[in-house]
Amino acid sequence: MTYRTLMALLLSLVPIFAAAQTSVYESKGKSGPVFSDQPSPGATQLNLPPPNVIQGPGAPPSQGPAPTPAVDPAPYSKLVIVSPESGGTLWSNDGAFDMQIQATPRLQTQRGDVVRVKIDGNTLSRAFSGTTLNVSATDWNRAAAESNVEHTLQVIIVDQNGAVVIQSAPVSVYLRRHTK
Repeated sequence: MTYRTLMALLLSLVPIFAAAQTSVYESKGKSGPVFSDQPSPGATQLNLPPPNVIQGPGAPPSQGPAPTPAVDPAPYSKLVIVSPESGGTLWSNDGAFDMQIQATPRLQTQRGDVVRVKIDGNTLSRAFSGTTLNVSATDWNRAAAESNVEHTLQVIIVDQNGAVVIQSAPVSVYLRRHTK
């Protein structure tokens, strides 16, 4: 029984006890007046006004366990690509590289949120569940525009239903290959 229910029950019983109240008697004792519900020699019956009773809200009918609140999307305030930095150069012969992102608050994977990466506007088919993203050569070859030297990178956090929660600003990078 919850505290609220118990208090509502007790408050609802006060008027019943007040109605069933017996007379109150006052007699003189060694230390002053003595009050009792039993008459004693020399006691006088007191006529008391009815007690003040404040009716509280009734307890709501029990409907079983409380429903679980719906999970709201994480309230992200910031999502940025930390590395590579905008205008930077990626040195990779096959297109594989690492990205570092920062989400505030941190990525809520327990809610089902994941990170998606866009390269030149094309979303990679796989999702990431951390802040260090390893883009493979296969990812790069499927998503990057071949004719470009300059490429754009963007990250997006999506919820478990695939809805976009927040996205970063695009970052421009240059891909360079090592030569001998």
